[in-house]
Amino acid sequence: MSENRRPAAPTAVRLPQYTKADQEEILGTSDDPFGVASAGLTWLPKEEHFGIRHDGRLVAHAGLRLLSVAVGDTRTEVVGVGGVAVSPRVQGQGLARLVVTAALEHARAMGPHHALLFCRPPLVPLYQRLGWQPLDNDVTVEQPEDRLVTMPLRTMVTPLSDDARWPSGPVRLYSLPM
Repeated sequence: MSENRRPAAPTAVRLPQYTKADQEEILGTSDDPFGVASAGLTWLPKEEHFGIRHDGRLVAHAGLRLLSVAVGDTRTEVVGVGGVAVSPRVQGQGLARLVVTAALEHARAMGPHHALLFCRPPLVPLYQRLGWQPLDNDVTVEQPEDRLVTMPLRTMVTPLSDDARWPSGPVRLYSLPM
């Protein structure tokens, strides 16, 4: 009698670390794995990491970092989401949703009322399906040598609690982007 075993459903887990080798395991060794090198930005590393393994290999990742921002005249903190990656060989299987959802569950316990991310315009519809909203205001970010630049990528936010409302006004990130 043979057993028909279904493969285990993928599960996102918190990773103790996330290295360049881990990123290459997911995305390969491209010089521009996220397609944002043309923006000419310097990025902060993430501090918290979530991943999905399949057949012993890391196939998806999302990272988090607490950030200080001002929206209009209000200074607050957000959880920055970045480094979201899904291996091309498993894209289209809902792994981005799974890993981002796991990261946001953790973000809810970090304190801020919103999460923020930067993405290339073609990815906006994906994040909108995940509950993110694009900001209409410009976002200023810090860069080396005390430069302030307008973020050329699309900025999106999502609430981390049911009653959270994003304030209106220009946004200033008090750090490098994540």
